[in-house]
Amino acid sequence: MFFLRRIFEDLDNALAHDPAGRNRLEVALAYPGVHAVWGHRISHFLWNRHLKLVARIHSNFIRSATGVEIHPGAKIGRRFFIDHGMGVVIGATAVIGDDVMIYHDVTLGARGGDVGKRHPTIHNDVVIGAGARVLGNVTVGEGSRISANAVISKDLPARSLLSSAENFVI
Repeated sequence: MFFLRRIFEDLDNALAHDPAGRNRLEVALAYPGVHAVWGHRISHFLWNRHLKLVARIHSNFIRSATGVEIHPGAKIGRRFFIDHGMGVVIGATAVIGDDVMIYHDVTLGARGGDVGKRHPTIHNDVVIGAGARVLGNVTVGEGSRISANAVISKDLPARSLLSSAENFVI
């Protein structure tokens, strides 16, 4: 029952965020961002059960099917929505809170050969616009909004509004 509630929660969340969505069936069958999140949940489950190779193979299959690459080690909260997901990359040590929405071609990536926590932490209720890059072990505070094509490599405080013209780069 828990599993079904989460599926319906994801479907309803997608409908709430995308005015083009008409019903749960359409979202379930035709939204690759939703499929990528569901696939990640399976890969992440396998990863946490020390079936790392199986998890990586599964995540690669999901990437080829959806165009969204989410490392099985990434931690993703509830009601995460990827709209028009093609080109999205989420790294192994990324942490994403609840009620986060990202658009296509977003990267939550590392900045180099760092060891340990090397990907962003995105707090609850954040929106990240198309083409944005959030790089390194940075934190994006709760309720922040990042515009399209912005590059973030420093921490953003809660409720930040960042346009691409004011990239927050080191």
